[in-house]
Amino acid sequence: MLIVAISGSLRRASTNAALLRAAARVAPAGVEVVHYEGLASLPHFNPDLDAAESTPAPAVAELRALLASADGLVISSPEYAHGVPGSLKNALDWMVSSNELHDKPIVLINASGTGGEKVNALLTDTLQMMEGRVLAEASILTPFARQKLDAEGNVVDEEFLGRLRASMETLAAAVTAR
Repeated sequence: MLIVAISGSLRRASTNAALLRAAARVAPAGVEVVHYEGLASLPHFNPDLDAAESTPAPAVAELRALLASADGLVISSPEYAHGVPGSLKNALDWMVSSNELHDKPIVLINASGTGGEKVNALLTDTLQMMEGRVLAEASILTPFARQKLDAEGNVVDEEFLGRLRASMETLAAAVTAR
């Protein structure tokens, strides 16, 4: 089972990326988590470049192929100015016409210092419009997530790791039930 992990943060020492690494560590046996690292290399979305007769940019084609091969997704995103980071929204915009997210189970994890309710609501709305299946029961709001990390950026909070483990088990079960 292939799960694609996408961090909505471009920061080198991103807490969101740390949460995704931890999710991969606690994923059930048989679940392979692949971290998508190309968010910063995607061109700005332009519908003129996404017409049926055009060839998408290589970075866009790579993302589409990865998502097409995925059984599910886990997205960890900060909340910037009560919204979705532009780089993550840009990636999602490139997926609208190609429909790689159709009926794919998706878990949202949030490492916002403000609680993250707004970004999760916005992402849920966008992903559902794209026919993705956001698993609200497995999604995790993580205020003050940086406090759950050690100096090397590893999640060390056992209670939180238990929540991540349960989230990944729910995601795997949703994939299996598809």
